[in-house]
Amino acid sequence: MQSKRKLIGNICFFAAVLGLTLYGIFHGEDLGAMAKALGEADVKWLIPGVILVVFFIWGESIILWYMMRSFGIRLRKRCCFLFSSVGFFFSCITPSATGGQPMQVYYMKKEKVPIPVAAVILMIVTITYKFVLVAIGLAILCLGQGFLHHYLEEILPVFWLGLLLNIFCVSFMTVLVFHSGLTETILTKGMRLLEKFRIMRHREERLEKLRGSMDTYRETAVYLRKHFRVILWVVLISFVQRFALFAVTWTVYLAFGLSGTPVWDVVLLQAVISVSVDMLPLPGGMGISEALFLNIFRPVFQPVLLPAMILSRGLGYYSQLLISAFFTVIAQIYYSRKGQKEV
Repeated sequence: MQSKRKLIGNICFFAAVLGLTLYGIFHGEDLGAMAKALGEADVKWLIPGVILVVFFIWGESIILWYMMRSFGIRLRKRCCFLFSSVGFFFSCITPSATGGQPMQVYYMKKEKVPIPVAAVILMIVTITYKFVLVAIGLAILCLGQGFLHHYLEEILPVFWLGLLLNIFCVSFMTVLVFHSGLTETILTKGMRLLEKFRIMRHREERLEKLRGSMDTYRETAVYLRKHFRVILWVVLISFVQRFALFAVTWTVYLAFGLSGTPVWDVVLLQAVISVSVDMLPLPGGMGISEALFLNIFRPVFQPVLLPAMILSRGLGYYSQLLISAFFTVIAQIYYSRKGQKEV
């Protein structure tokens, strides 16, 4: 019952943010001119954009399938694709993408995947996902000073904030993984201190949940030490997966018949948006992603800036939402029928 209320709350929050975002984008705009510009986009370049989004979802499913095999769990790739779709759907509609992994664990249990194994795999997926964004952000800072000053002068504070939050997240998770004993001691003492000052009520189940989380971090550390080659492959696949999604904006650029901007500038600008908004508590970075696009892509899409933003976000985020929603429904139907057959 509580999980249903939480889901309804997340959907309401998503709808509210979406409504405000749409109002902010279209208020005062010439909708007729925008519709005309959208109609002039070459569809043949938008189809590859959708394919890249599917590839992005499929990329995580390959990571899940590959890591499952390292644990001796052999699942069909299509099952892992369903897990990946479920994760992306719930991540898209929940603040800071917090809802994806719990739902993935829920469906993995239906394939008899042990919860500790699922938790370790998803922990590594999260760390590598954040690591890729951190690596891209640091590379831009260290090697792209001209790029920064040309495109990002006005949004540098937001970029710095996003990068620092991602660095903190990766660093904190790494400490949790490799120093879980120290972390557990600090968190336990901190929890007891809060209870002593009556800031937090004493609940034994909260402490048990903390210990369970620390067990996951310990298992993750063991896995990382024993499967270093697997982790390298996961990082590589994650880079390819992420850049496939960033390249969606390049297909929009081609759809409008534009030229003069190098492909890597377009791809890296989209990467900058992801680095900047990934840790913000908004579903899919709605609102801020659109605002950043309209700012930093102005010299790239100047004649068709707003239509380009609509297509880029429509393909990169909203089509991802719809595709993953479709396969989430498929997953629910499939596992419901499978459960009925097993009874």
